[in-house]
Amino acid sequence: MSRKTVGFQAIQALFILAISVNVWAQQGPYQEGIHFTVIENAKPVEGDNVRVVEAFSYMCTHCATFEPYISGWIKRKPENVVFARVPVVFGRGSWELYARAYVTAEVMGIADKSHEALMDKIWKDQKVYRTIEELGEFYSAYGVAPASFVATSKSFAVDAKLRKDQRVVQEAGVRGTPSLIVNNKYLVAGNAAVGSYDVMLDVVDYLIAEETVDEALGPGEPAPETVEAQAEAISAEAKAESQF
Repeated sequence: MSRKTVGFQAIQALFILAISVNVWAQQGPYQEGIHFTVIENAKPVEGDNVRVVEAFSYMCTHCATFEPYISGWIKRKPENVVFARVPVVFGRGSWELYARAYVTAEVMGIADKSHEALMDKIWKDQKVYRTIEELGEFYSAYGVAPASFVATSKSFAVDAKLRKDQRVVQEAGVRGTPSLIVNNKYLVAGNAAVGSYDVMLDVVDYLIAEETVDEALGPGEPAPETVEAQAEAISAEAKAESQF
């Protein structure tokens, strides 16, 4: 076997390896239909930020377990990420009560600072709130009068926001909690492939990076030259040399 033949075979092997690496790079460590779902007819998010939404319920024990994970992630999330929560109802009366309480707290500007405390009150202290009036007493610790909280919970603004939140849940195809929606385009939820909350948040980070790259490139701009393209060029050069 000549040196040219050996060299050409080595380049062919490099070419195959490069293609394999490029395929992996295109697919990424996480794949559609396995680690995340693409939301059909998704409404695009305007602006340069990436929006991440947690679908949750105070009545969900998994959401209580997830809370320290998502709280830590919020502290380290990229600056271009806007985070929000959507309380899920799923047609359950007790879930609707707590969802209404969260939306009321949002409207009154106290949702973020009271969220973790209410989750702990329910799951660590085993405190059950059965009426909006009882929840009004809880939220009074955050500077709002119980009567004002109750009145706000029955307002048009809270009703409209609660209906809007449930449309978000329905359109995203949320079937369980906690679930995460990335940029209105992707749904990430626990399954056999996403077996821990660390993995769930890693998938979210991956999708954020993908969305950030798309925003940076802009519409109509070509992607950087791929490894596959470089390998094809090397292979073409090798074939040309082997003819001499």
